[in-house]
Amino acid sequence: MLDPHRTDLPAARAGLRLPRPDGWSLGALAIAALVLMPIVSVIWIAFHPVENIWPHLLSSVLPRYLTNTLVLMAGVAALTAMVGTGAAWLVTMYRFPGVRILDHALLFPLAIPAYIGAYALADFLDYSGALQTALRGFMGWQSARDYWFPEVRSRGAAILVLSSALYPYVYLLARAAFREQSGASYEVARALGKGPWGLFLRVGLPLARPAIAAGVALAMMETVADFGTVEHFGVQTLTTGIFSVWLTAGNAGGAAQISGVVLVLIFLLVALERVGRRNARFHRMSRGARPIQPLTLTRGRGWIACGFCLLPVVTGFLLPVAVMLNHALRKPDAWTSPGLLKALGNTLTVGGIAAILTVGAALFLVYGVRLAGRGLPRLVLPLTLLGYAAPGAVLALGLLIPLAALDHRVADAMAALTGHDPGLLLTGTAAALVLAYMVRFFGVAQGAVDSAFGRISPSLPMAARSLGRRPGSVLASVYLPLMRGSVATALLVVFVDCVKELPATLLLRPFNYNTLATRAHEQASLERLGEAAPAALLVMLVGLAAVALLARANRAQ
Repeated sequence: MLDPHRTDLPAARAGLRLPRPDGWSLGALAIAALVLMPIVSVIWIAFHPVENIWPHLLSSVLPRYLTNTLVLMAGVAALTAMVGTGAAWLVTMYRFPGVRILDHALLFPLAIPAYIGAYALADFLDYSGALQTALRGFMGWQSARDYWFPEVRSRGAAILVLSSALYPYVYLLARAAFREQSGASYEVARALGKGPWGLFLRVGLPLARPAIAAGVALAMMETVADFGTVEHFGVQTLTTGIFSVWLTAGNAGGAAQISGVVLVLIFLLVALERVGRRNARFHRMSRGARPIQPLTLTRGRGWIACGFCLLPVVTGFLLPVAVMLNHALRKPDAWTSPGLLKALGNTLTVGGIAAILTVGAALFLVYGVRLAGRGLPRLVLPLTLLGYAAPGAVLALGLLIPLAALDHRVADAMAALTGHDPGLLLTGTAAALVLAYMVRFFGVAQGAVDSAFGRISPSLPMAARSLGRRPGSVLASVYLPLMRGSVATALLVVFVDCVKELPATLLLRPFNYNTLATRAHEQASLERLGEAAPAALLVMLVGLAAVALLARANRAQ
């Protein structure tokens, strides 16, 4: 009779072993299922609507939504690629006035949510704004009939604002790619007679193409997910369509079907970015490759380069800050408004709880997958990144309907058992909001945690395990002390993203529950920028903390 505990069986000799579930693997699978639940829910609702209005959407509003979204994506892709890549090339390859400051200042627009940039640009360019008022005073014009001015609330303005907020994705990745290249490649190209444009087009751009493609793909994903900017400029996109069909028409199935179109666009972007990088593999030939030696530009060319790099900083950072500061200083009593203080407290509470739970879940998932080795947990790990790619409006739809159904079942059960109706425990509180933040930004935390695990030598946890330490003890005593900086960074980045998130917050917040983002949006929608300015400035301040940390990390590399 075979002993089940023997290890010299043929399967064992062949290196095969049956998977043995444990708490870490099961917990990792549960977390992965939670992250994927909203996307699966949206797909299910889209294919099983209570009232199928897909033919009506297809023949009426969907073509307009899709066209506007595609135009925005194309415009943002072109502008972010041009500005981000051009600025990265200039600060890496040349020395010109202000280059050291601009090297970091070009990251500052990351601190400004696009919707705040939209409020500022519209206020600055509108008929009653500073620019047109100054033009009328200088030229002696009396009314709008005396001159022509571009339409402010338009698709073009939305492209400009989104590009000003999103180009740092391309700039950051392109700059890293340019700096990693060997200076010898450029020296050889110069010896063969290549000028500045030849160096860029024949050497720098091909080598950096994978990084640029990744940055442009991120910018396009954020464009698809945007709500505040396009709503403020009156541009009807797929995301605004989700709000309209769900909240105005009251048809969740139709909103899910539009969400399905959004998910298809996102998946296509991810696939195109992967295909674009599939055959692009560039490596340094040695560790001792010479770094790039920047060239000093002459006075005229240097100032042109400075102006090119300064322009996106002005439109993406200085203009929003100046406009909001102006309104905040003109109405100082808005800083002591009870609504602002309450929104600040709500933001700190839900953002802090969501950041802690998200990073904690990411630690558990990544560690559980590493313990499991091969198997189902490792297969589902890449799928958990889909939550970050999915827009907040899509995730809100995928969360609210199943959570509401669960809420009603729990309330009915508790009422039957106790005779007391507890009300809505999830959708009636900020719990749904915290869960949405966790799903939306889980990919951010997972990426930071997984990278931190990978930098730790496997010999350290192996030594601890050989001394009898259990997995939980190894995580607490070996991994976490070595990962303290990365975990703190992940907490801050997730918290900042939670503070800036608008679409999911608008859809999932309880009644009369505001965060800084929703308060700024509500007041700006009513054209009361004086009341919106303090909340907007606080959001910017939180974002600047993350940008400062990012700049510090780049200096340390």
